[in-house]
This record gives sequence, C-alpha cells and structure tokens, in this order.
Amino acid sequence: MDSHMPTVFLVDDDASFRRALERLLKASGYDVQSYASATEFMNRPAPDRCGCLLLDVRLPDVTGLELQELITTSGVPTPIVFMTGYADVATCVQAMKGGAADFLIKPFEEAQLLDAVERGLEKDRERRRERAEEHQLDDRLGQLTPREYEVFRLVAKGMLNKQIAGVLGTKEGTVKMHRGHVMRKLELGSVAELVSLAHRLHLDDPRPDLHARAGRFPSPERSEPLATA
Repeated sequence: MDSHMPTVFLVDDDASFRRALERLLKASGYDVQSYASATEFMNRPAPDRCGCLLLDVRLPDVTGLELQELITTSGVPTPIVFMTGYADVATCVQAMKGGAADFLIKPFEEAQLLDAVERGLEKDRERRRERAEEHQLDDRLGQLTPREYEVFRLVAKGMLNKQIAGVLGTKEGTVKMHRGHVMRKLELGSVAELVSLAHRLHLDDPRPDLHARAGRFPSPERSEPLATA
C-alpha cells in the first residue's frame, strides 16, 4: 500500500451501505478502512498518513457526536464527514461546531460524497502542514541562547538597540550581534516578520508563562525586570 495514498475511514453499522461506499471510494483512488462500530474504529492501529472519517451519526455503541468528541480530545483530530438518514438541525449544528468537515443527509449523490471527502482530506493536509511548520519553528527557537531570546522579545516590543542595551546592561554592539543571530537562526528577513512571529508566539502577552515555548525559557541570565516586562 502506498504510504502517501489518502485513507478514508468509514464507520457505519449498515453492512450493505458500507460495502457500497467502499467500492465507490476505492474506485476513486482512496485507501479505505471500514468499521461497523465506533469501538472497532478506536481500537484500530492508526496509520500516520493523510485521512478523513466518514461517520454515521447513529451507531450501536456510541453516537457519532460522542465519537467526534473522543477524536477531538485524542490529540490527533481526524476531519469528520457525518452521514445520517435522520437529520435534525440540532445534531447538524453540534457536529459543525465540533469541527466537522461536512454533514451529509442520506441518500446522497456520489459526487456529494466525493466532494465532502476531498474537503475533509484537504483539512487534514492543512493540519499536517501546520504541524510540520510548528515543529520546524520549535527547532529554530531551540537554537536561540537565552540572551538572544530576550533580544528577540525586546525588539518585538519596538525597542531600539540602544534601549535594549540599557535594559540588559550590555553594549549596543553586543545587542546588534544578538539581533543578527536571532534573524539568522529564525530565518527572518525583516523586523516586520520578527514582530509577526512574536505576536504568533504570544510574546506580547504580559503573562510570563506564555513567554516560554515548551518550557525552554526562562534562563538564569534573565533579570527580574525582564521577567515581568
């Protein structure tokens, strides 16, 4: 099996309906893994490749909405396309608020299903891209020394090199050197990019616990005034 082929997980207790969807999805080029219950699905070995879940709202063990909540809290949320023959507004609203990629009413057209599957897969691709970018950012942040991190944070606050030197009790030339290291290590091309990244990391938040990404900082070099800046 091609490890790059998207996987469609199918959970529905209607065996004949499940087989029909399997045939359609496989003919459309997807790897398909089907299950008759939520329990079977949750006990599966999960492949680490792009995928989405076609999920019936009514299942024999738990409801589709309950399974959605379990998936959301699992730490690896799989995009869900709900299917049901018993539509009601409240269920649809709850599913979409929970992050569902789509909500299909049985019977539906093949094209509707395939479009919904593609939306779910694109949602998962985007999540995976964002996760990869976060890992790369963590790696780059890990290259900063504690003093470079402080310079990063103070530059993002709009302080000039001379002001930063005064706060840190060092020379302006040293600040310039640290600033250059920050730009290179974080692969930033401008101060505007630096400020944007700092905002993304919540470095403009006054709470000190948000200044430490993954517990990497603070450092013994950090002075008391900076801890509360």
